[in-house]
Amino acid sequence: MDDVTVARALHVLSIVLWIGGVGFVTTVLLPGVRRLKAPHERIALFDAVERRFAWQARIWTVLAGLTGLYMLARLDLWDRFRYAAYWWMHAMIAVWLLFTVVLFVAEPLFLHRWLLEWLHWVWLILGLVTVAGAVAGTHGLLLFE
Repeated sequence: MDDVTVARALHVLSIVLWIGGVGFVTTVLLPGVRRLKAPHERIALFDAVERRFAWQARIWTVLAGLTGLYMLARLDLWDRFRYAAYWWMHAMIAVWLLFTVVLFVAEPLFLHRWLLEWLHWVWLILGLVTVAGAVAGTHGLLLFE
């Protein structure tokens, strides 16, 4: 069994579940919560659903980080960070760092009290652009050669 193939499969799986979850929260949960009349109902519903998703998101982001780092080291891809053509690698690290800080630091300390729908849209768009760029780039579409 090829270790890089297993790492890549786990990496993609973790990204699908992580960014897919962000997509659900952004496009389904938050708009639904916003339609509730009473503020205490909004917070209670969001907290109940978000609490269940947060631990899953933490697992997927950790797995994404570990498998990504493993592939970087195993394939010795560090030099790609010197070239703009591989912009999606920079984006993957930046998006991963942003989400990781939010999930492990900001959200537990203070962010869980805020229903910041616009911030979820920014996270979702960044995540989707990064995924699209990574798929296109790994299949030869290098925009900044």
